[in-house]
Amino acid sequence: MLSVALAACVALTVAACAPEKTVSTPTASPSYTSGYRTPDPTAIAPLRGTTVTVGSLNHASIAAKIDNHPDARPQIGLEHTDLVYQELVEGGLTRYVAVWHSDIPELLGPVRSIRPMDPDIISPLGGIVCYSGGQQRFVDLMRKTPVYNAIHGQADTASTFFRTPTKAAPHNVLVKARDLLAQHASIPAPAQQFAFSLDVPSSTAAKDGVPTAVINYAFSGGTKGSWTWDAAKGVFLRSQGSGPDLDSSGAQLTATNVVVLRVTVGDDKGVPRTNMIGSGEAWVSSGGATIHATWAKGSATDPIRLVDRNGVTVRLAAGNSWIELVPSAGSVAFVAPA
Repeated sequence: MLSVALAACVALTVAACAPEKTVSTPTASPSYTSGYRTPDPTAIAPLRGTTVTVGSLNHASIAAKIDNHPDARPQIGLEHTDLVYQELVEGGLTRYVAVWHSDIPELLGPVRSIRPMDPDIISPLGGIVCYSGGQQRFVDLMRKTPVYNAIHGQADTASTFFRTPTKAAPHNVLVKARDLLAQHASIPAPAQQFAFSLDVPSSTAAKDGVPTAVINYAFSGGTKGSWTWDAAKGVFLRSQGSGPDLDSSGAQLTATNVVVLRVTVGDDKGVPRTNMIGSGEAWVSSGGATIHATWAKGSATDPIRLVDRNGVTVRLAAGNSWIELVPSAGSVAFVAPA
Protein backbone atom coordinates (compact mmCIF):
# COMPACT_ATOMS: atom_id res chain seq x y z
CA MET A 1 0.00 0.00 0.00
CA LEU A 2 2.84 2.35 0.80
CA SER A 3 4.48 1.87 -2.59
CA VAL A 4 1.22 2.56 -4.38
CA ALA A 5 0.69 5.78 -2.43
CA LEU A 6 4.26 6.84 -3.08
CA ALA A 7 3.88 6.25 -6.81
CA ALA A 8 0.72 8.32 -6.87
CA CYS A 9 2.45 11.11 -5.04
CA VAL A 10 5.33 11.12 -7.51
CA ALA A 11 2.89 11.23 -10.42
CA LEU A 12 1.09 14.22 -8.93
CA THR A 13 4.35 16.04 -8.37
CA VAL A 14 5.51 15.52 -11.96
CA ALA A 15 2.17 16.70 -13.29
CA ALA A 16 2.31 19.82 -11.14
CA CYS A 17 5.77 20.69 -12.46
CA ALA A 18 5.00 20.15 -16.15
CA PRO A 19 4.99 23.36 -18.25
CA GLU A 20 1.61 24.89 -19.05
CA LYS A 21 0.54 24.77 -22.73
CA THR A 22 -0.61 28.07 -24.31
CA VAL A 23 -3.51 27.92 -26.77
CA SER A 24 -3.65 30.84 -29.21
CA THR A 25 -6.94 32.04 -30.65
CA PRO A 26 -6.75 33.20 -34.29
CA THR A 27 -7.63 36.88 -34.84
CA ALA A 28 -9.08 38.46 -37.99
CA SER A 29 -6.65 40.45 -40.16
CA PRO A 30 -7.58 44.05 -41.01
CA SER A 31 -9.49 44.29 -44.29
CA TYR A 32 -9.05 47.06 -46.88
CA THR A 33 -11.30 48.06 -49.71
CA SER A 34 -9.89 46.52 -52.84
CA GLY A 35 -10.51 49.74 -54.81
CA TYR A 36 -8.57 52.06 -52.46
CA ARG A 37 -6.28 54.49 -54.26
CA THR A 38 -3.88 57.05 -52.87
CA PRO A 39 -5.17 60.54 -53.79
CA ASP A 40 -3.22 62.38 -56.47
CA PRO A 41 -0.95 65.15 -55.14
CA THR A 42 -2.38 68.63 -55.57
CA ALA A 43 -1.11 72.07 -56.51
CA ILE A 44 -2.47 75.61 -56.73
CA ALA A 45 -3.60 76.95 -60.11
CA PRO A 46 -1.25 79.93 -60.59
CA LEU A 47 -3.84 82.35 -62.01
CA ARG A 48 -6.92 81.25 -60.03
CA GLY A 49 -5.63 79.90 -56.73
CA THR A 50 -7.90 76.86 -56.99
CA THR A 51 -6.68 73.38 -56.05
CA VAL A 52 -5.79 71.17 -59.03
CA THR A 53 -4.00 67.89 -59.65
CA VAL A 54 -0.22 68.23 -59.89
CA GLY A 55 0.82 68.43 -63.54
CA SER A 56 -2.65 69.16 -64.89
CA LEU A 57 -1.77 72.77 -65.78
CA ASN A 58 1.73 72.27 -67.13
CA HIS A 59 1.09 74.37 -70.21
CA ALA A 60 1.26 77.99 -71.32
CA SER A 61 -1.33 80.64 -70.61
CA ILE A 62 -3.05 82.34 -73.53
CA ALA A 63 -3.59 86.08 -73.31
CA ALA A 64 -5.61 87.86 -75.97
CA LYS A 65 -6.52 91.44 -76.84
CA ILE A 66 -10.31 91.15 -76.76
CA ASP A 67 -12.64 93.64 -78.44
CA ASN A 68 -15.24 95.34 -76.22
CA HIS A 69 -17.00 97.37 -78.87
CA PRO A 70 -20.80 96.85 -78.76
CA ASP A 71 -20.58 95.18 -82.19
CA ALA A 72 -18.17 92.60 -80.73
CA ARG A 73 -20.49 91.51 -77.95
CA PRO A 74 -21.16 88.92 -76.78
CA GLN A 75 -17.52 87.89 -76.86
CA ILE A 76 -16.50 84.25 -77.04
CA GLY A 77 -14.72 82.52 -74.17
CA LEU A 78 -14.74 85.25 -71.49
CA GLU A 79 -16.64 82.97 -69.10
CA HIS A 80 -13.60 80.64 -69.08
CA THR A 81 -10.97 83.25 -68.20
CA ASP A 82 -8.71 83.23 -65.15
CA LEU A 83 -7.97 86.97 -65.41
CA VAL A 84 -9.41 89.90 -67.36
CA TYR A 85 -7.85 93.39 -67.40
CA GLN A 86 -10.10 96.20 -68.69
CA GLU A 87 -8.20 99.18 -70.12
CA LEU A 88 -9.00 102.53 -71.72
CA VAL A 89 -8.41 102.92 -75.48
CA GLU A 90 -9.26 105.61 -78.05
CA GLY A 91 -12.61 107.37 -78.07
CA GLY A 92 -13.33 106.61 -74.41
CA LEU A 93 -13.91 102.93 -75.25
CA THR A 94 -12.29 99.99 -73.50
CA ARG A 95 -10.72 96.69 -74.51
CA TYR A 96 -9.70 93.65 -72.52
CA VAL A 97 -6.52 91.74 -71.97
CA ALA A 98 -8.13 88.38 -71.21
CA VAL A 99 -6.07 85.46 -69.90
CA TRP A 100 -6.88 81.75 -70.04
CA HIS A 101 -4.94 78.98 -68.29
CA SER A 102 -7.10 76.81 -66.01
CA ASP A 103 -9.81 76.33 -68.64
CA ILE A 104 -8.84 76.73 -72.30
CA PRO A 105 -11.93 77.12 -74.52
CA GLU A 106 -12.14 75.80 -78.05
CA LEU A 107 -12.59 79.33 -79.42
CA LEU A 108 -11.90 82.83 -78.11
CA GLY A 109 -12.34 86.34 -79.46
CA PRO A 110 -12.90 88.61 -81.21
CA VAL A 111 -9.28 89.76 -81.03
CA ARG A 112 -8.14 93.28 -81.91
CA SER A 113 -4.88 95.22 -82.11
CA ILE A 114 -2.22 95.65 -79.44
CA ARG A 115 -1.83 98.83 -77.34
CA PRO A 116 1.25 100.39 -75.63
CA MET A 117 0.41 99.19 -72.08
CA ASP A 118 -0.19 95.58 -73.08
CA PRO A 119 3.47 94.48 -72.89
CA ASP A 120 3.58 95.58 -69.24
CA ILE A 121 0.36 93.72 -68.45
CA ILE A 122 1.22 90.48 -70.27
CA SER A 123 5.00 90.14 -69.75
CA PRO A 124 4.77 88.62 -66.22
CA LEU A 125 2.71 85.75 -67.65
CA GLY A 126 5.05 84.61 -70.39
CA GLY A 127 3.00 82.21 -72.50
CA ILE A 128 1.21 83.27 -75.68
CA VAL A 129 -0.49 86.53 -76.67
CA CYS A 130 -3.08 86.73 -79.48
CA TYR A 131 -3.90 89.93 -81.35
CA SER A 132 -4.76 91.19 -84.82
CA GLY A 133 -1.80 93.53 -85.34
CA GLY A 134 -1.51 97.21 -84.48
CA GLN A 135 0.80 100.17 -84.97
CA GLN A 136 4.24 98.80 -85.76
CA ARG A 137 5.85 100.58 -82.80
CA PHE A 138 3.45 98.80 -80.42
CA VAL A 139 3.89 95.45 -82.16
CA ASP A 140 7.67 95.89 -81.80
CA LEU A 141 7.24 96.51 -78.05
CA MET A 142 5.17 93.36 -77.68
CA ARG A 143 7.62 91.27 -79.69
CA LYS A 144 10.46 92.29 -77.35
CA THR A 145 8.74 90.64 -74.37
CA PRO A 146 9.21 87.02 -73.17
CA VAL A 147 5.84 86.15 -74.74
CA TYR A 148 5.08 84.26 -77.97
CA ASN A 149 3.29 86.66 -80.31
CA ALA A 150 0.48 85.00 -82.28
CA ILE A 151 -0.68 87.66 -84.76
CA HIS A 152 -3.53 87.42 -87.23
CA GLY A 153 -2.36 87.34 -90.84
CA GLN A 154 1.02 85.75 -90.12
CA ALA A 155 2.06 82.36 -91.52
CA ASP A 156 2.23 80.72 -88.09
CA THR A 157 -1.43 81.57 -87.32
CA ALA A 158 -2.95 80.64 -90.69
CA SER A 159 -4.55 77.50 -89.23
CA THR A 160 -5.61 78.96 -85.86
CA PHE A 161 -6.99 82.46 -86.62
CA PHE A 162 -10.04 83.00 -88.81
CA ARG A 163 -12.86 85.45 -89.49
CA THR A 164 -16.30 84.29 -88.40
CA PRO A 165 -19.25 85.13 -90.66
CA THR A 166 -21.44 85.74 -87.60
CA LYS A 167 -19.91 89.18 -86.91
CA ALA A 168 -18.90 92.10 -89.12
CA ALA A 169 -15.25 93.08 -89.63
CA PRO A 170 -13.18 94.24 -87.81
CA HIS A 171 -15.00 92.61 -84.89
CA ASN A 172 -14.85 89.05 -86.17
CA VAL A 173 -11.34 87.54 -85.77
CA LEU A 174 -11.53 84.39 -83.65
CA VAL A 175 -8.79 82.04 -82.39
CA LYS A 176 -8.82 78.24 -82.17
CA ALA A 177 -7.31 78.37 -78.70
CA ARG A 178 -6.76 74.67 -78.04
CA ASP A 179 -5.16 74.15 -81.43
CA LEU A 180 -2.89 77.15 -80.85
CA LEU A 181 -1.84 75.83 -77.44
CA ALA A 182 -1.07 72.40 -78.91
CA GLN A 183 1.32 74.03 -81.39
CA HIS A 184 3.34 75.51 -78.51
CA ALA A 185 3.43 72.68 -75.99
CA SER A 186 7.00 73.50 -74.93
CA ILE A 187 6.10 76.93 -73.49
CA PRO A 188 5.94 76.65 -69.67
CA ALA A 189 3.09 77.52 -67.35
CA PRO A 190 2.83 81.07 -65.96
CA ALA A 191 4.10 82.12 -62.56
CA GLN A 192 1.56 82.91 -59.86
CA GLN A 193 0.38 86.51 -60.23
CA PHE A 194 -1.51 87.18 -56.97
CA ALA A 195 -1.65 85.77 -53.45
CA PHE A 196 -4.71 83.59 -52.81
CA SER A 197 -6.68 82.22 -49.90
CA LEU A 198 -8.06 78.68 -50.04
CA ASP A 199 -11.66 79.85 -50.24
CA VAL A 200 -13.86 82.95 -50.28
CA PRO A 201 -14.46 83.31 -46.49
CA SER A 202 -10.71 83.33 -45.75
CA SER A 203 -9.87 85.96 -48.38
CA THR A 204 -8.61 89.31 -47.12
CA ALA A 205 -11.63 91.30 -48.31
CA ALA A 206 -14.19 88.84 -46.94
CA LYS A 207 -12.48 88.80 -43.53
CA ASP A 208 -11.49 92.44 -43.11
CA GLY A 209 -13.45 94.39 -45.70
CA VAL A 210 -16.57 96.57 -45.70
CA PRO A 211 -19.80 94.92 -46.95
CA THR A 212 -20.40 95.88 -50.57
CA ALA A 213 -23.56 95.41 -52.62
CA VAL A 214 -22.53 97.19 -55.85
CA ILE A 215 -19.32 98.48 -57.42
CA ASN A 216 -19.90 101.30 -59.92
CA TYR A 217 -17.09 102.46 -62.22
CA ALA A 218 -16.60 104.81 -65.15
CA PHE A 219 -13.66 104.83 -67.57
CA SER A 220 -15.08 107.78 -69.49
CA GLY A 221 -18.35 109.53 -70.14
CA GLY A 222 -19.32 106.77 -72.55
CA THR A 223 -17.96 103.69 -70.79
CA LYS A 224 -19.54 102.83 -67.47
CA GLY A 225 -20.32 99.59 -65.70
CA SER A 226 -21.00 97.86 -62.42
CA TRP A 227 -20.54 94.68 -60.42
CA THR A 228 -23.39 93.49 -58.17
CA TRP A 229 -22.84 91.01 -55.36
CA ASP A 230 -24.98 87.85 -55.61
CA ALA A 231 -24.84 86.15 -52.22
CA ALA A 232 -26.70 83.05 -53.42
CA LYS A 233 -24.14 82.40 -56.16
CA GLY A 234 -21.17 83.76 -54.21
CA VAL A 235 -19.98 85.93 -57.12
CA PHE A 236 -20.17 89.47 -58.49
CA LEU A 237 -22.41 89.89 -61.56
CA ARG A 238 -21.13 92.12 -64.35
CA SER A 239 -23.11 94.84 -66.13
CA GLN A 240 -22.04 97.51 -68.59
CA GLY A 241 -23.91 100.12 -70.52
CA SER A 242 -27.63 99.72 -69.95
CA GLY A 243 -27.80 96.11 -68.80
CA PRO A 244 -26.19 92.79 -67.86
CA ASP A 245 -22.96 91.88 -69.64
CA LEU A 246 -23.60 88.47 -71.21
CA ASP A 247 -21.40 85.67 -72.48
CA SER A 248 -22.00 83.86 -75.77
CA SER A 249 -24.44 81.42 -74.12
CA GLY A 250 -26.61 84.25 -72.76
CA ALA A 251 -25.45 83.94 -69.13
CA GLN A 252 -24.27 87.00 -67.21
CA LEU A 253 -20.51 87.25 -66.76
CA THR A 254 -19.29 86.81 -63.17
CA ALA A 255 -16.17 87.27 -61.05
CA THR A 256 -15.04 85.84 -57.73
CA ASN A 257 -12.75 88.85 -57.26
CA VAL A 258 -13.07 92.39 -58.59
CA VAL A 259 -9.83 94.40 -58.31
CA VAL A 260 -9.96 98.13 -59.07
CA LEU A 261 -6.66 99.92 -59.70
CA ARG A 262 -6.60 103.71 -60.05
CA VAL A 263 -4.10 104.46 -62.80
CA THR A 264 -2.74 107.45 -64.66
CA VAL A 265 -3.24 107.49 -68.41
CA GLY A 266 -0.87 109.36 -70.72
CA ASP A 267 -1.12 110.22 -74.40
CA ASP A 268 1.15 108.27 -76.78
CA LYS A 269 0.75 110.17 -80.06
CA GLY A 270 -3.02 110.09 -79.82
CA VAL A 271 -3.24 106.64 -78.18
CA PRO A 272 -4.13 106.38 -74.47
CA ARG A 273 -1.34 104.68 -72.53
CA THR A 274 -2.15 103.31 -69.08
CA ASN A 275 0.92 103.61 -66.85
CA MET A 276 1.46 100.19 -65.29
CA ILE A 277 4.94 100.70 -63.82
CA GLY A 278 4.55 102.45 -60.47
CA SER A 279 1.98 102.34 -57.69
CA GLY A 280 -1.40 103.68 -56.71
CA GLU A 281 -4.67 103.26 -54.91
CA ALA A 282 -6.59 99.99 -55.15
CA TRP A 283 -9.70 98.24 -53.88
CA VAL A 284 -10.15 94.47 -53.71
CA SER A 285 -13.65 92.98 -53.49
CA SER A 286 -14.30 89.33 -52.59
CA GLY A 287 -17.12 87.57 -50.78
CA GLY A 288 -19.41 90.61 -50.85
CA ALA A 289 -16.92 92.92 -49.11
CA THR A 290 -14.22 95.39 -50.15
CA ILE A 291 -10.85 96.29 -48.67
CA HIS A 292 -8.86 99.41 -49.50
CA ALA A 293 -5.33 98.63 -50.69
CA THR A 294 -2.26 99.85 -52.58
CA TRP A 295 -0.96 98.37 -55.83
CA ALA A 296 2.63 98.39 -57.04
CA LYS A 297 4.52 97.05 -60.04
CA GLY A 298 8.27 97.56 -60.27
CA SER A 299 9.03 96.52 -63.85
CA ALA A 300 7.43 95.13 -66.99
CA THR A 301 8.04 91.53 -65.92
CA ASP A 302 6.98 92.00 -62.28
CA PRO A 303 3.46 90.97 -61.27
CA ILE A 304 1.14 93.47 -59.60
CA ARG A 305 1.49 93.45 -55.80
CA LEU A 306 -1.46 94.29 -53.54
CA VAL A 307 -1.00 95.23 -49.88
CA ASP A 308 -3.40 96.54 -47.24
CA ARG A 309 -2.94 99.67 -45.13
CA ASN A 310 -0.61 97.74 -42.79
CA GLY A 311 1.59 96.58 -45.64
CA VAL A 312 0.27 93.02 -45.45
CA THR A 313 -0.23 91.14 -48.72
CA VAL A 314 -3.87 91.02 -49.82
CA ARG A 315 -5.11 87.52 -50.58
CA LEU A 316 -7.73 87.08 -53.28
CA ALA A 317 -10.34 84.36 -52.99
CA ALA A 318 -9.69 81.24 -55.05
CA GLY A 319 -11.47 81.84 -58.36
CA ASN A 320 -11.45 84.11 -61.41
CA SER A 321 -10.65 87.82 -61.22
CA TRP A 322 -11.43 90.95 -63.22
CA ILE A 323 -9.00 93.85 -62.87
CA GLU A 324 -10.47 97.27 -63.68
CA LEU A 325 -7.73 99.75 -64.67
CA VAL A 326 -9.81 102.84 -63.93
CA PRO A 327 -8.17 106.14 -65.02
CA SER A 328 -7.66 108.85 -62.43
CA ALA A 329 -10.02 110.97 -64.56
CA GLY A 330 -12.67 108.26 -64.22
CA SER A 331 -14.54 107.23 -61.10
CA VAL A 332 -15.30 104.32 -58.79
CA ALA A 333 -17.89 104.01 -56.01
CA PHE A 334 -18.81 101.23 -53.60
CA VAL A 335 -22.42 100.93 -52.49
CA ALA A 336 -23.20 99.37 -49.10
CA PRO A 337 -26.05 96.84 -48.73
CA ALA A 338 -29.42 98.42 -47.98
